[in-house]
Amino acid sequence: MPGIIAKVAIAALALGVAANAVLAQTMRQRREQRAKEPAAPVVSVDPRDSIVTAAGAFSGRPYWLALARCGGIYFKLNTLYSDAAVRARVVTPNPTANSEFTRKLNEAIQIATTYLDGAEHFLMSERGLERVDTVLIYDGQMWAAGERLRSIDAAVAAAKPCPALYQACRAGHPKMCNESLVSIH
Repeated sequence: MPGIIAKVAIAALALGVAANAVLAQTMRQRREQRAKEPAAPVVSVDPRDSIVTAAGAFSGRPYWLALARCGGIYFKLNTLYSDAAVRARVVTPNPTANSEFTRKLNEAIQIATTYLDGAEHFLMSERGLERVDTVLIYDGQMWAAGERLRSIDAAVAAAKPCPALYQACRAGHPKMCNESLVSIH
């Protein structure tokens, strides 16, 4: 009987090692695939696009592009806050932290939606596109802006110029940027 148990234990151990090796290889392949993917599609310049004239990080870029990138940053911030809320709820239970992260993730998704709506308005109005088509244009830029961010602090830092951009948009283009921004902090 001890011989059978030993053989089963060795087989289980070998199976575990093999599964771990397959998992490691899969993770390595995913990292390599992400590294090979382009950061963001090339933005086509269109003379109909309104350009950000306000000083700052987005000066000289089309409004739709700047708004899409800010939307991507806040969308990523939502994801990061979601992960933190799950950890505060499940891994190391902390109801106060969970509540705070949940509030912030809800605000981040609301802010992301505001920026993406602005990007849609610019593309629909200036280029005469349908809403569905606008997403195809700004989607790659939005995801690229968020994917490079790995922590809440990095996302918050990247989002710092975004409220000033939106205020400039509201001042210069009130029909395009017609929503009020909430603040995460």
